[in-house]
Amino acid sequence: MTTHAAISDRLALVGDVGGTHARFALADVSRKTPRISDIQVLDSHGYARAGDAVKAYLAKASGKPSLAVIATAGPVRAGAVRFTNLNWSLSESQLRALGFAQARLVNDFTALALAIPLLKARDISKIGPAIDGERGKPIAAIGPGTGFGAAILLPAEKGLPIAVATEGGHASLAPGDDVEIEILKVLRAEFGHVSMERVLSGPGLVNLHRALATVEGRAAEDADAPEITAGALAGREPHLRTVMRFAAMLGAAAGNFALLYGAQGGVYVAGGIAPAILPLLERSEFRARFEDKGRFRDYLRAIPTAVVLHTDMALLGAAALARSLVATGRRR
Repeated sequence: MTTHAAISDRLALVGDVGGTHARFALADVSRKTPRISDIQVLDSHGYARAGDAVKAYLAKASGKPSLAVIATAGPVRAGAVRFTNLNWSLSESQLRALGFAQARLVNDFTALALAIPLLKARDISKIGPAIDGERGKPIAAIGPGTGFGAAILLPAEKGLPIAVATEGGHASLAPGDDVEIEILKVLRAEFGHVSMERVLSGPGLVNLHRALATVEGRAAEDADAPEITAGALAGREPHLRTVMRFAAMLGAAAGNFALLYGAQGGVYVAGGIAPAILPLLERSEFRARFEDKGRFRDYLRAIPTAVVLHTDMALLGAAALARSLVATGRRR
């Protein structure tokens, strides 16, 4: 990291890197709630290596950070990640070689979960009753996007909560009525194992639209996820039926995660799809299906569900982790 400016201990490079875009920002970690600035979105495919994208950002940034925390769309193992949909690899040691005193890579849903305690009322839209989660209880973060991410946020006696990313999106899809049983049959014939991600994601929305056509005995339409959501928001059939079914199944999945994680602190739905279809989610069966768990209906009725509207949530979570790293270093 070659520069004539002084490196600042209060600044961190934070990133949210996926197969299409690499988002970077500076985070002022000297305050209780980190402040994000200098956000830039780079085309991942415009750089041969992850390090090249980092250096390109730093060349234009207004400050010189001393540490880096980058959220990645993929599993981090032994401080390194290899991107699934991009010919990139990145490691913490490579970041330190660029001049950072500390570097940390985390799964993107780890970062999303860490951001939840920092969200303001304007950053979320509650689906269902306007209730608060129980303080000091686990929180679930789930999200349909390119895939289906899931993480649990566990309270800690002091310091940063513990965020654990999971592969919950690859758990088996559970149909909730006769129509969904038929949808499952169609998708099983195509995929074998049918995970939640096969339906509750951008590609999954296309799968669901195609399977519903088969179940309803009509010709399948060649439409991508944006076309389906746009049609649904305009009230056009059969797009509307697909998205309303998607919303109901998402609610059922959210209820499952609430039970599996004991998420009495709340279930937060992140990712790009839920905010895009928020008007439909609000009048869908999402909340009814969330609570529809037989003997545990009352347990779920007390758990809030919300869609996250904050557009830089992964950056905010990465900044929270960066602040914790700085604070830990100061106490040593």
